[in-house]
Amino acid sequence: MKKLFSLLIISFFWFSANAQTTAEIATENTLPALQDNSDTPQDYDPEDLPWHARRFKFNAGFFFPTNSAEVQVGTNNGDSGSLIDFEKDLGFNRTSTSFAASFEWRISRRSRLGSEFFYLKRTSTKKLERDIEFGDNVYNINTTVSSFQDTQIARIYYGYAFISKPKYEIGALIGAHVLFGDVGLKVEGENAQAEYKDNFDFTAPLPDLGLWAEVVLAKKWGLYVNTNYFALKINDIDGRILSYNLSVLYNVYKNFSLTAGYTGLNIRVDVEKERLNGYFKWGYNGPTLTATYSFGNHVKLYKH
Repeated sequence: MKKLFSLLIISFFWFSANAQTTAEIATENTLPALQDNSDTPQDYDPEDLPWHARRFKFNAGFFFPTNSAEVQVGTNNGDSGSLIDFEKDLGFNRTSTSFAASFEWRISRRSRLGSEFFYLKRTSTKKLERDIEFGDNVYNINTTVSSFQDTQIARIYYGYAFISKPKYEIGALIGAHVLFGDVGLKVEGENAQAEYKDNFDFTAPLPDLGLWAEVVLAKKWGLYVNTNYFALKINDIDGRILSYNLSVLYNVYKNFSLTAGYTGLNIRVDVEKERLNGYFKWGYNGPTLTATYSFGNHVKLYKH
């Protein structure tokens, strides 16, 4: 977790410094004044908008997902474990609040490189309504169990615009989600001998391919949409991922904008470890609200 945040922070400051150097070296055209009282196409040039086609873009904000998760953890000696529904069996709330951030570097008119980070931690306490076998232990009916789901997703991607126009772009994406997961159950007794717990943690790299589109709707409005899918088995990890995003940007002032969107992701991972084997399925979807800061010189979008 700390290493991941360190890499993101270092990348952010490196790109910021590079943006300043580029701005000093490059010869930029004087941007024409924009009339704030009109959004008609003839009153603005898409290449001159303060939020559009900038070299760098940073997003940070909140995500409000509705979750649905299942887990099954057995041992390699033949015990398959129980299929556990997080919301039904363990009492997790379906709705939650989490943090999300992303950074994008437009390398050229058609190429872009980006990264994303998402974090979610959920906890619950419930009296079990059935026996549950998880890992090395059996959690009996009517036992009060504390449980948690700790999930982090880091993503890096490369995008190429095979259609690049001043007011819209359409392209392909190739990248990878890396899922850092940890789920666990715990029974707390009146003495140490009565306490027992199990957890199952894993790291799953899941490549993905996708399509994206970005559109200038008006002087202060933009639209972005993307979808990604891939299924692959790597060594002892068998995974499948499907994600999508639709977001609308509103330019508040100069380089600062607000973005509201709707995001969804579905992940299924089968993992075999030295002692345990597990199945984890998790899906979420919900609204996002983020602050967007665009900076650096404009990338020239040729008109044809």
